[in-house]
Amino acid sequence: MTAAAMLFETAERVPDNPSLLLGEQVIATYRQFADRAASLALLLCQDHGIAPGDRVAIFARNAPEYLIALYGIWCAGAIAVPVNCKLHPREVDYILANSGAKLVIVDGNTPSGFAPEIPVLVFSDFPETGDEAREPHPSGPDDSAWLFYTSGTTGKPKGVDLTFGNLSAMSEAYVIDVDAVHEGDAAFYAAPMSHGAGLYNFMFVKAGARHIVPPTDGFDTEYICKMAPRLGNLSMFAAPTMVKRLVGKARELDYSGEGIRTIVYGGGPMYVADAIEAFNQFGDRFIQIYGQGECPMCLTVLTRDEVADRHHPNWASRLGSVGRAQSCVELKTIRADGTACRVGETGEIVAKGRPVMRGYWRNAQATAEALADGWLRTGDMGSLDADGYLTLRDRSKDVIISGGSNVYPREVEEALLSHECVQEVAVVGRPSAEWGEEVVAFVVPAQDAAQDAEALRRHCRSQIAAFKVPKAILFTDDLPKNNYGKVVKTELRERLGIDSQAKTSSAR
Repeated sequence: MTAAAMLFETAERVPDNPSLLLGEQVIATYRQFADRAASLALLLCQDHGIAPGDRVAIFARNAPEYLIALYGIWCAGAIAVPVNCKLHPREVDYILANSGAKLVIVDGNTPSGFAPEIPVLVFSDFPETGDEAREPHPSGPDDSAWLFYTSGTTGKPKGVDLTFGNLSAMSEAYVIDVDAVHEGDAAFYAAPMSHGAGLYNFMFVKAGARHIVPPTDGFDTEYICKMAPRLGNLSMFAAPTMVKRLVGKARELDYSGEGIRTIVYGGGPMYVADAIEAFNQFGDRFIQIYGQGECPMCLTVLTRDEVADRHHPNWASRLGSVGRAQSCVELKTIRADGTACRVGETGEIVAKGRPVMRGYWRNAQATAEALADGWLRTGDMGSLDADGYLTLRDRSKDVIISGGSNVYPREVEEALLSHECVQEVAVVGRPSAEWGEEVVAFVVPAQDAAQDAEALRRHCRSQIAAFKVPKAILFTDDLPKNNYGKVVKTELRERLGIDSQAKTSSAR
């Protein structure tokens, strides 16, 4: 069943269930949600000439209308192109051109300088209802549904071509491997709907559950802490940096997670020290997933029980992992020559299964490089233990080769974060005449903490091998992050005068 058909089936089954909410305000029931999606599809086809297979972009902040836009596009048989709302107009123009979008849907708050060469439709112009009923276009599992554009940190972003079959596999794996979803639950869109949070809408539509968009702009930790008990049974996707911010605000407000059912965290490394702090504050509410746009949200999972089981002898090491392969994928690590790694050996993570993308949109070369013999080359480095738990090391391009030995930045970052004077940290390599590369750490100090680089180096020596200890520790007020909360290490390398493109090329 495709997405639009699923919405219509839910609307028939539970027509009066609240579906779209802005905070506590119900914007639409499921019957109204389906009607508005059908009416939008009619508008797209009749007034804008959208035909099955056409691309329609969405350049907007989180809003209940975002879901109406997605399902209206699919009801028309078109392909959705969700675009990060914080991108520069020049970057948006590239995505619109590359995807061949015929229309862009916006929320009315577009940045200055955004003047696309294709028609624009504003949320406020969506029809409330239509006089003519429109059944969803009969799309199939092999039809393209969502073009997900990568962050493009090492070049132009690529469009990941996700089919309805990919999204269906992802949704099935969620309810099997990650978390059950019930009618009384709510998807709370704390993270951008153009990314992972939006991908998680399907299982909540299938269940007839609520979709709640906070009325405040951005990730408002105080709103979550104060309103979660009133809204109830919230499930949200959050990057580790978001979890860290939420925990800080919760501690300040003496809030321990009431009203939150599940926080699925992923999209970057959750350091063990931060994870323990979060679990101490919120208790048994956390599930970790690892995925990427090319295999959306479903490479591995560390379940709620595994996260919470402090009595297990391997609890600490498992907490530092990203769990085991989800049921919809096969997963292994390989060496540079393509042979499989031994247990505990670090190699590139590869995966295959139903959720893996069809390929990159109109980019045969990149597709051939990423999909080798049916296996997706993730570009991430990791190791599998004897029980199948995967520990991420780093992106292959981020590995530091110092004196002929590999240094994985995350290991150094974990060591530094265990010091009380460190709030955040990111580690990169820089060229060295003596060592080839040397380790450099950018440290955001904890509030009122001393900026003592030598003390931090001594601490590292007590935690990790001497050759991994940073040669330089640079203190900074903050770390550059993209709109999904990931630290942008290319910017840190640029601060050091390093050509990041050269680093990427040499890593490959």
